[in-house]
Amino acid sequence: MKHPNTVPQKRLLVSALLVALSAPVAAQTAAEPQEQPISSAAQTTPGNSSTNNSPTDLDAVQVKGIRASMTSSANLKRDSQGVVDGIVAEDIGKFPDTNLAESLQRISGVSIDRSNGEGSRVTVRGVGPDFNLVLLNGRQMPTSSIQDTGASSSRAFDFANLASESISAVEVYKTARSSTPTGGIGATINIKTARPLENPGTRANVGVKGVWDTSNENVPDSLQGDKITPEVSGIFSTTSADGRWGVALSGSYQERDYGFSQVAVGNGWKTFKGDENNWGSIPQPGAPGSENITNRPGPDDIYSVPQNLNYNVNGVKRERTNGQLTLQFAPTDNITTTLDYTYSENKIQTQRNEMSVWFNFGPSTSSWTDGPVAAPLVYSETINPANSDMAFGGGKSATKNENESLGFNVAWKVSDNFNINLDAHHSTAESGADSPYGSSGVLGTAGFFRGTTTADFSGDFPILNVQLPPGMTQIDPAAMLVTGSSFRNSYMKSEINQFQVSGDYTMENYSRLDFGVGSTDVKNRSAYSVVQLDTWGGATSAADYPDSVWHLDHMGQYFDQFSGHNDPNFTDSFFVWDFDQVRQLAEDAWVAAGNDPADYRASKDFTTDRRTREKSQSAYLQWSNRFDDFALPFDLAAGLRYEKTQVTSSALVPTATGISWGSANELSITQSGSGFTELKGEYRYFLPSLDFALDLTDSMKFRASYGETIGRPSWADIQGGQTLDTLVRVDGGTGAQGNPGLKPLLSHNIDFSFEWYYSEGSYASVGYFRKNIDNYVGTTQVVEQPFDLHTPIGGAYWNEAIAGGCPTTDVVCIRNAIFANHDGDPGVNQTGVDSTGNATGTIVGQPGDPVANFRISTPANQQSASLDGWEFNVQQMFGDTGFGMSANYTKVDSGLTYDNYVIGQQFALEGLSDSANLVAFYDKGPWQVRAAYNWRDKFLSSRFDGSGPNPNYVEAYGQLDLNIGYEFNDHLSMSLEGINLTDETQRVHGRNSHQALYLTQTGPRYMFGVRYKF
Repeated sequence: MKHPNTVPQKRLLVSALLVALSAPVAAQTAAEPQEQPISSAAQTTPGNSSTNNSPTDLDAVQVKGIRASMTSSANLKRDSQGVVDGIVAEDIGKFPDTNLAESLQRISGVSIDRSNGEGSRVTVRGVGPDFNLVLLNGRQMPTSSIQDTGASSSRAFDFANLASESISAVEVYKTARSSTPTGGIGATINIKTARPLENPGTRANVGVKGVWDTSNENVPDSLQGDKITPEVSGIFSTTSADGRWGVALSGSYQERDYGFSQVAVGNGWKTFKGDENNWGSIPQPGAPGSENITNRPGPDDIYSVPQNLNYNVNGVKRERTNGQLTLQFAPTDNITTTLDYTYSENKIQTQRNEMSVWFNFGPSTSSWTDGPVAAPLVYSETINPANSDMAFGGGKSATKNENESLGFNVAWKVSDNFNINLDAHHSTAESGADSPYGSSGVLGTAGFFRGTTTADFSGDFPILNVQLPPGMTQIDPAAMLVTGSSFRNSYMKSEINQFQVSGDYTMENYSRLDFGVGSTDVKNRSAYSVVQLDTWGGATSAADYPDSVWHLDHMGQYFDQFSGHNDPNFTDSFFVWDFDQVRQLAEDAWVAAGNDPADYRASKDFTTDRRTREKSQSAYLQWSNRFDDFALPFDLAAGLRYEKTQVTSSALVPTATGISWGSANELSITQSGSGFTELKGEYRYFLPSLDFALDLTDSMKFRASYGETIGRPSWADIQGGQTLDTLVRVDGGTGAQGNPGLKPLLSHNIDFSFEWYYSEGSYASVGYFRKNIDNYVGTTQVVEQPFDLHTPIGGAYWNEAIAGGCPTTDVVCIRNAIFANHDGDPGVNQTGVDSTGNATGTIVGQPGDPVANFRISTPANQQSASLDGWEFNVQQMFGDTGFGMSANYTKVDSGLTYDNYVIGQQFALEGLSDSANLVAFYDKGPWQVRAAYNWRDKFLSSRFDGSGPNPNYVEAYGQLDLNIGYEFNDHLSMSLEGINLTDETQRVHGRNSHQALYLTQTGPRYMFGVRYKF
């Protein structure tokens, strides 16, 4: 028997040659035959070489760039315990992509979620972003994010916050191992940064780029930023002559101005059975209006009608700052200490203008696809006279994400066969508002000149047609005014204190024992407040706004990548306006009317405040050995990890006191005061792991692995307290409550793989994986009546109006009747008449009125699920030609899919999809060229839309990127990068492909840079 991590000498020699004069950071992975547990954040100790072959004693061989990076990645995969894939930097300060998520998607089984044309979060083997654990040098990373309409609940790490220049390698551990911190079911992703003592000598480089994002030019002029934005980065690393101390400093600053255009049915689709007769449903056969329906869904079909249709254009400014300082000191040959500090800041400002219509489900004309799941080809709502609101709202958001991590590590080689590693770190992630108006402000503006409104969903691009009043040929700025408004303040902070002690002991028979203990204390706070005026009939007067405020534009030109954007039936006229200017005008008019100016600003007093603490203690033990005494040599590693977690969750939730009906189909909750509630939970697990690797030949390897992993529920799932959404519809409200007693997801993972390394840097592999997941958290919606809130819908005033002749679906008629007959009575307060002659004001539910129903979403451990799949990889270097390629395909399957024919809450695996990558490159002489195509098949991204339980399907998407580099000499190089060269768009639909949910157009992005190495 040999030491379990002994590497064949031939491969050691090749790896050493690669790292001798190639990328210093590539050496970190390529030359380490002894793999350390990733939880130890292990450091290289002077004199602690695992082989007698010293790279400095070998002849100089110039191997660098793309080829060196891909060869090092292949060696990482070959020499690792279990199934591991990774990406290694091509040179110091030169990671393959400027965005880490964009690089990770090149790995088989890894798919990314894109936000505004850039990779942000990762899904691995069909397991969503919340259940993939991200480490920085073996340390658990905190996460935070901002949502527009509420406190965030995600544990997912946003890779857009980290620049890639200081990253030396990213490792994706797809199989379980006892040394890995818990939390990753799909994978554990370890981001590694360079250590100066691992790269002796002095090295420095500086890079400058100009970024031209063409999407910036596809929005109105007022939303555009600079055409070219800068990106600057630099790295400096030095060590003393005796190798006792080292310093590394890296930093980067990037500005990016970009835009995107989006069509959305943001408030979702209301779904009905064909024989259903409720608010929003189409008339039954024989009923008035049924003659206006073409190809009506049958009684056993289900169908959906849109709640709204919105077109918006957005301008975004982003500033990202990253920095890292690493200090190392080795007082003896056997001890190395490391102190490192990492900082990142990401500021994002977005301004939006939009055009939208709301459907009130009055008399309609429609045509439908065939069932059993039918969608409207055309949906038209009759509005005569033309006095409904044509909305041209807008918004402005400003957020800042800040991450800090301070860590200290001591690596002690106690003896030749005994090593101890101590590691501690304190890390925070904080996201919050970066504006005096909160994290997100929204102003509703409208002109009340909308007549019959038609939405054509027959093509990929929805086409809106609006009939204007007789004699009006163009939308009128003189009729424009501010209606409702909402100013939101979202905040999230996550803090981790982690302490780990790990070690390894090599026994006399060369078997090895790895062990460790640790504690992790995670504190998470997510909070939210909203200041909202539900004055959708008009908060002020059109006379308060000069016509010059509203700038006429045409929406179709901003969707030129979608067929139908220039359809002559498309009513695409809209108004662009400056948010700050209109907000100030609205506030001035509001104050002049005797109201509070604070109604047009966000509040720092959070009405929802969730605070959760997870305290975990862990211990692990792993025995491993290599067996050479059999016909075929093999490696075996068996481990066990113990994990105990205590959860304490408290939440400040507002107290609801009533329901106020402020406009046609929108009601709002009135609140008074709030209070904290606290709940607790606890769980403990023993998690075994087993890895087997058989050397079939010197170049062929078979692996088999079994392991158990856990993934913790989202922060919202384990919150204390119950929150109600402030906006209520005619048919009821919504809300949420958490459950700190939830168990984590428990996954039983099986892996088999065959790998053939037929030449240096070239290999082919095929792998099968299966995950059986218990305790899956499903979101159950239960109907409750919290706070016994009375609603005017269906109350005495309502019933009297219907008895007086108002149709049950004509809520405007009902409101007018109530104001006409009961103004001044309890709960009825008419404030005026809008420009269309309809009464404005509020109607508040009174005792004796029905108690409102709320659909409360609550989590529960209610499902088990399984998924399995295949991974195929091939990487080929074509001799000395400089050409090479890498291709992979991942197929993932699960029986737990969404049933489009079922109405109501159901469980299905989100993020499940096949994916493929093809990378072709040329790397010889001064030229480096890499073309990469990434494809992801259709997948379910969510089980809820704005109307409730409904699927969100992200349609298949492929993207082509290109990178060209040229080295003028050993010091100076240039690069040209192109992202999304074919200008792809993204589309999300509901149960039927004609049920558009989101269509997004961005654009190609180009970067030109120069780098100088000192």
